[in-house]
Amino acid sequence: MVLRIEDTDLERSEARFEDLLMADLKWLGLDWDEGPDLGGPYIPYRQSDRLEVYREHAERLVREAKAYLCFCTEEELEQERQKAHAEHRQPIYSGKCRHIDPADAARRRAAGEPCAIRLRIPEHPIRFHDIVHGEVEFSNEVVSDPIILRSSGVPVYNYVVVIDDALMKITHVIRGDDHLSNTPKQVALYEALGWPVPEFAHLSTILGSDRERLSKRHGATSIANFREMGVLPEALMNYLALLGWAPSGGTRELFTPAELVKEFSLERVTPSPAVFDMEKLYWLNRHYIKEAPAERIQQLALPYYKEAADSPDATVSAWLARVTGLLVPSVDRLDQLPEKAGLIFSYDAKAALSSADNAEVLQAANAKAVITRFSTKILEDDAAKEARLTPERFKQLVNEVKAETGAKGKELFHPIRIVVTGSHSGPEFDKLVPILEEGSKLPLPKHVLSVYERVLEFDKAISILSF
Repeated sequence: MVLRIEDTDLERSEARFEDLLMADLKWLGLDWDEGPDLGGPYIPYRQSDRLEVYREHAERLVREAKAYLCFCTEEELEQERQKAHAEHRQPIYSGKCRHIDPADAARRRAAGEPCAIRLRIPEHPIRFHDIVHGEVEFSNEVVSDPIILRSSGVPVYNYVVVIDDALMKITHVIRGDDHLSNTPKQVALYEALGWPVPEFAHLSTILGSDRERLSKRHGATSIANFREMGVLPEALMNYLALLGWAPSGGTRELFTPAELVKEFSLERVTPSPAVFDMEKLYWLNRHYIKEAPAERIQQLALPYYKEAADSPDATVSAWLARVTGLLVPSVDRLDQLPEKAGLIFSYDAKAALSSADNAEVLQAANAKAVITRFSTKILEDDAAKEARLTPERFKQLVNEVKAETGAKGKELFHPIRIVVTGSHSGPEFDKLVPILEEGSKLPLPKHVLSVYERVLEFDKAISILSF
């Protein structure tokens, strides 16, 4: 695998973009055998460093009459396009400079008249084999003589990739099927230069859920986006491999990178467009988060908590790791952790009492009795007052409420959960209670309320709202 930097569009190419792209590929788990960072037998690997190579081959094509000088101005070309559009024809170049005497063309260029170099498309259909699409043919009449070197001296993409692929001995060109229409021009270049044509495989277009071409309006569309969202690289690689490709035999969907390398074949790529299903990606991500070592997920999760950035305290980091362990089973991606952690960092008793989601629980027959007995017990408990409430002591107090009110199951736990967290659903108390107690003692930018402080806030809110 060769990493080549295609940066002939100098206005849009910056070193920082190159660095970001390479970092994204490395994060995803893709590596390469040759490239600008590794070197190799066909240096340089940046097209901006190979401009003289492209000019030499373009001039060779002119000398061999396989290309010609084109003196058409941009205004003339635009007039041609407009005329073709008005006559409902394809806007292909008329070829009027094809017939200029080569000696005359050379004199005009030598005199300083601006000109581009165009490839002379042969007078026969252009055929090639595509591993995905099979035999493909384009009539020469619909393939315009393409510019290969602009009048500015800057070569065009469809030209330079052919030169590089041939000189770097590329055997397989695998790309999106939006490049299929570029291929006849490239095949014509290979033939004009007398070079063997590589194998082509044009992969199906990826669509959004509305079956339109995937774009930013569908959400994340770059590797960096998914990384920032907290999608694991192995999940993204696994999912991308399944788009437009199917393994042999069965409906298996989980593959490690090594298994993908062993199983993958271009022959099993389908030409049908693939739909990018975010929920499927999240399902895979949940699997890989679950399978990953806890220490790795805890480290990856830390940047998502602003509390971690604001506090270098090792105790805080260790506590946040426990918060992650508590919440991560309920997330699709790591950037959801801060919202899930809201029940720990943010507590609003008034909002809990007025929440429509909690209304049914709070209006139940036993709810008031459960809340009253639970609040009284917590507010009178010495361990709770000092944020030393253990899971065992918490369970003992809940059992006393159960015995005194006759409530059990949801009618017992849901009201208590609303008092402690503000919501009737959430993590298990035996894991949550120690986190709240310990967090209330840490030097965090935003104070975490202990169980006692939460019950006290809830008790005040009840008095104000006359629950």
